[in-house]
Amino acid sequence: MASVSRPAGPASLPWTGDARADQLIASDPTALLIGFVLDQQVTVQKAFAGPLALQQRLGHLDPGRIAAMDPAELAAAFREKPAIHRFPGTMSERVQALCTVLADRFGGDASRVWTEATSGEELAKRLGSLPGIGDMKVRSLVATLVKQFGVKPPGWEAVLPGHPTLGDVDSAQALVEYQAAKREHKRQVREQRERKDRA
Repeated sequence: MASVSRPAGPASLPWTGDARADQLIASDPTALLIGFVLDQQVTVQKAFAGPLALQQRLGHLDPGRIAAMDPAELAAAFREKPAIHRFPGTMSERVQALCTVLADRFGGDASRVWTEATSGEELAKRLGSLPGIGDMKVRSLVATLVKQFGVKPPGWEAVLPGHPTLGDVDSAQALVEYQAAKREHKRQVREQRERKDRA
């Protein structure tokens, strides 16, 4: 299979505190997408360290091979201590579903999800069609691809979020600031909801 050319990305994404994990999510598109799937109800650091842990336990991150695995074996790899996620069973299912789509629709090359997008709208749609990638993750992924990897199909400006996302995090300090801003945003949303409930 001919390799798909893709814009040069960063040498690493400073999201985990582990240099190897940061390099993996920057260099391997499958690892990046798995990290985003795992980015739920755990810290950013834990989520994006997950792809390296999974690679070390399986010996690879090949979407076709993960898709073909016995689900119980994959779940066991997720549960091995320290567990890759606080919900290892659910997340192993989601990662396997993601890898199945990457293998079946994109020939096992995760970068094709974005390199073959012909517009910003299609980019967002393709990302949103992946298992485990909801609306908020689509926005964060779009920002990451645009700002960190230079992925800019026509009309990308229309789908780039105006609020801070992981795509803005390019240093350990920026990660601290992003997480603080995210906590504050969640607090404000919670307060607004409570005020509505009281009204």
